[in-house]
Amino acid sequence: MPLYEHVYLARQDLSTQQLDALTDHFKGVITSNGGSVGKSEYWGVKSLAYRIKKNRKAHFSLMNIDAPPAAITEVERQMSINEDVLRFMTIRVDEHEEGPSAMMRKRDDDDRGDRGDRRGGRGGDRDRGDRGDRERRPRREEAAPEAGAL
Repeated sequence: MPLYEHVYLARQDLSTQQLDALTDHFKGVITSNGGSVGKSEYWGVKSLAYRIKKNRKAHFSLMNIDAPPAAITEVERQMSINEDVLRFMTIRVDEHEEGPSAMMRKRDDDDRGDRGDRRGGRGGDRDRGDRGDRERRPRREEAAPEAGAL
């Protein structure tokens, strides 16, 4: 069976219990159509780049799915009907990623404070490196010939 990564965005005002119930419902639709969900990750509430259905933030969730195309079609149909789902995207992949996804790894890095000097630094503190021996450009007065020289 083909492998898919499925991400969906749910309204921000849903509780975690409602979000879990929504994810379980979609998992049930996939399994009833002959598929299986390998991994399910909750990425948290994130700000959206633009408003979607009057929402500025949304719950992000990922599911790694191993299912026939009919199951994916049914899940997408159910999501398009559900008013709690703002957007969804399903991508066919050759293999599922082992371990946590890139979004979860990013969150782990942020939690540990491994951001380096990207925040809070001052612009003047950066190292500009060795500029080497550069020729000095003459000033305008030095470069222009005098009027009486001709």
